Amino acid sequence: MASLKFNNIYLNDWFTITGPLESNSRLKKVDVKMNDYYYGEKTFEKAQAKMQKEVILKVLEKNHLNNMDIDLLVGGDLLDQISATSYAALDTPISFLGLYSACATFPESLIVGSMFLNDKDAHKVISITSSHNLGAERQFRYPIEYGAPRPHTSTFTATAAISALLEKEKGKIKVESATIGKVTEMGIKDANNMGAVMAPAAARTLYEHLQDLKRSLNYYDLILTGDLGCFGATLFKEYAKKQYNLDVKKHLDAGCELYLKSQEVYAGGSGPACLPLVLFNKILPLNKYKKILIIGTGALHSKTFVNQKSPIPAIAHAVSLEVL
Repeated sequence: MASLKFNNIYLNDWFTITGPLESNSRLKKVDVKMNDYYYGEKTFEKAQAKMQKEVILKVLEKNHLNNMDIDLLVGGDLLDQISATSYAALDTPISFLGLYSACATFPESLIVGSMFLNDKDAHKVISITSSHNLGAERQFRYPIEYGAPRPHTSTFTATAAISALLEKEKGKIKVESATIGKVTEMGIKDANNMGAVMAPAAARTLYEHLQDLKRSLNYYDLILTGDLGCFGATLFKEYAKKQYNLDVKKHLDAGCELYLKSQEVYAGGSGPACLPLVLFNKILPLNKYKKILIIGTGALHSKTFVNQKSPIPAIAHAVSLEVL
């Protein structure tokens, strides 16, 4: 069951909180801008949990809803045991499913939420995700304070939290179909080259999505990958052409679209917040694209396996959106 179609599922609203760097990036607009990375808390991890809690509350407020109106809260983050999301859910009395697909977590949450709405007696689901640069860097690589040099293939974890409201009630954006990815591994061991790790998984999921649903690339106005970064985005198109004979042209990568060149973020943005941040705050406000395929990409590694010199596996999940 790689691909599935949905009946009358809509992505009706969202709310975003962005970090200091992301607030001054290439985004068109954001809901709340953080002045510093602590966000009034004592640690970066507690700041991330607070960000998640607030985006849940704000999307409820915007839509005049309360906790009892929501059937399911679903999502995750990059911290160990998706702890930021779990702490946010602790103060939110809604049934909760925690997910982890690294930087592909947001599309995964849309898939799981849409499946519940499609097949169960549910009416409203909130999807959430977040990432924090200073929390993720010291978990997966080195603390920023350490000052370790980074190669040009590195990406920069975005600091942001996003919530999205999925409903059966007809609204702005239809969640039309999805493809659940397969774990892919190409022998790459470099944790500073995530674009190369994830590009084959993105190409594989794109190919399977088109094959399963009997579509061509021309069906979509835009293919938006998650956070391959500028180097990974090039590899994605090269691999798709060589391996699957797909000439991908109408493509943007959220990691390349988030930051300004002057912000010096290596190969671009990354993190599970990167894709929805660019989708909601840059792509959709353009009112340019009607059929959008988002492909979230995630490197499924840990510091333990990296230190043991293990190759890094990757996953990519795709969701087809139709702007009405």
